[in-house]
Amino acid sequence: MDRDAYLEDAIRDVLSGDDATLDDRIGHAALLFAASGDLAEADRLVTHWHALTERPVTALVPGAVQARAWAMLFEARGTHPEWAAAMIPLDLDAEERAHDDYLARRVSDLDGLLGGSPIGEVVSQLGPSRPDRLREAVARGDLKSWAEIASRQSRPDVAVLAASRRLAPRLAGGADPLGLGDWSGLCAGALVAALYERYPPDTGSWRDMVDGILRLRGGGTAPPAASPRTIGAAEARLGLRLPDDYRDFLRTCDGLPADVVFPRLLGTAELRAEGGVVVISDPAVVLLTAAGEQWRTVEIDPALGTTVHPTFRALLERHLLLLAQSA
Repeated sequence: MDRDAYLEDAIRDVLSGDDATLDDRIGHAALLFAASGDLAEADRLVTHWHALTERPVTALVPGAVQARAWAMLFEARGTHPEWAAAMIPLDLDAEERAHDDYLARRVSDLDGLLGGSPIGEVVSQLGPSRPDRLREAVARGDLKSWAEIASRQSRPDVAVLAASRRLAPRLAGGADPLGLGDWSGLCAGALVAALYERYPPDTGSWRDMVDGILRLRGGGTAPPAASPRTIGAAEARLGLRLPDDYRDFLRTCDGLPADVVFPRLLGTAELRAEGGVVVISDPAVVLLTAAGEQWRTVEIDPALGTTVHPTFRALLERHLLLLAQSA
């Protein structure tokens, strides 16, 4: 599997595919992560997908083999994530027998004809059949042989592997036959970011946004709101009128505590102006600057460089988005 090509195709499907294409891609990626031993990243991806799309998780499980794969991985894991509560419970003993039969089935060049309809199934049996090397490897419990074949596929058939009750414990335990390692986390993060780009959340009122930021940070409190008189006094001291959206923020909370990757936003009494630029954070990495009558918010990151946000609210919306993606 070409990881770069997989990720590029997956991001494209998430950003521009129709709902069915997106769901198919997220379902495959989540199962790929889970079958590689990174169940936490699989859970993270599905949880964000479900929260943003509000579609049932069954949309990620297009067939019996995929449903069986998740069921076997959950059994091997010993727990079910919260999102899996909506999935139909399966008789694992019956599913184990069904999968053994599936692995023993020979494949035909006519498989999938007529979209897998009953007539298509009958027609497929009329064509010449042959053993399926991928299924044979799974039936033998040979992860190495499966990986050699699957690694040449653009989308490895991980469902047929994870649906094996005998192999699922090894997969959940971190066997990682494709050797994905930390890539699963990187891929999941990129797909979550793409989901938020396609489905940008409604940040609500200023109070809603501030409360959301503090909640995703894990707690904390914001300073009380600044009064119109306090804001007016700060503007008189600075010799300028602050941007309207920043004034709205101050009327919600007079500053904001720091986070691991976000500076402390100053209260009105601490604001200072230097050459027409207003410093609003400590350290001085968030600035308000005016270009004519239009204000911009400048964010300076020593590692990532400088970002110019069209408004102060856009800065906090971006901070909220990054917190949500990493949750």
